[in-house]
Amino acid sequence: MNLNCSLWQDNSISVKHFAFTKFSEVTEQCFLLFTLILLMFLASLTGNALIALAIWTNSVLHTPMYFFLANLSLLEIGYTCSVIPKMLQSLVSEARGISREGCATQMFFFTLLAISECCLLAAMAYDRYMAICSPLLYASRMSRGVCARLVMVSWGVGCMVALGQTNYIFSLDFCGPCEIDHFFCDLPPILALACGDTSHNEAAVFVVAVLCISSPFLLILASYSRILAAVLIMPSPEGRRKALSTCSSHLLVVTLFYGSGSVTYLRPKASHSPGTDKLLALFYTVVTSMLNPIIYSLRNKEVKAALQRILGRKNF
Repeated sequence: MNLNCSLWQDNSISVKHFAFTKFSEVTEQCFLLFTLILLMFLASLTGNALIALAIWTNSVLHTPMYFFLANLSLLEIGYTCSVIPKMLQSLVSEARGISREGCATQMFFFTLLAISECCLLAAMAYDRYMAICSPLLYASRMSRGVCARLVMVSWGVGCMVALGQTNYIFSLDFCGPCEIDHFFCDLPPILALACGDTSHNEAAVFVVAVLCISSPFLLILASYSRILAAVLIMPSPEGRRKALSTCSSHLLVVTLFYGSGSVTYLRPKASHSPGTDKLLALFYTVVTSMLNPIIYSLRNKEVKAALQRILGRKNF
């Protein structure tokens, strides 16, 4: 594809096609990065698919905590698939172009899955809060219907935010340059290509990011504050150890996901640089998705046992 901007005329001139900037003029560097990302991508897909399969095929794991974990794994699969294939193509091919519609589609699905994951992680924290702080009410408060509704709400919020943000950004005119200095159609680098003064648009995107990242994170903090208070007054050391063990994996995943997301979307614009943004993008799109199955399988005996049965191995 020709990497020059395609323009159309309709009372204004707007970019019809975009192109991702080349990572490096050194072919060996591009191939090395392609190989590393491909291996992490395959590891992420395999790990998350195995986690979801292990949970769905094992009746022992048909509990709220594992129901949410299976949905998280499916979200991670979609999350990486919305970004990584095009990223890999751009690294080893001259066909680095993407249409305006294709870019909007990629942004929609990436935003949908990212916001849904933010909300799902909050639902998982609430589940742990109910299990540890209100065990007698747990079965009724976290019934199958309640869990399904929490997942649907997560997807619903993600869909509404994705529709709003994508429509808001692509209603703008893009006069060029058409090169996206990033690996995929993320909000900040696309907004940077818009014509005229976009300060109000940037402020609106920032406010939405604050609400969508901070609100679920505050719910997670509130849940774990109550959990910690409950754990500290437990009379049994074994009970404290078990309670903390069930929460540690989720806390680590939350730290990785919200930490990288906050640094990317909530830091001041003046501190942004293309190199740093690309590095962070690699981390929250590839590395965290690859690490999540490892974190949950290594720190959870039930998941580990289910994976052993699927893989037909005695040692995992």
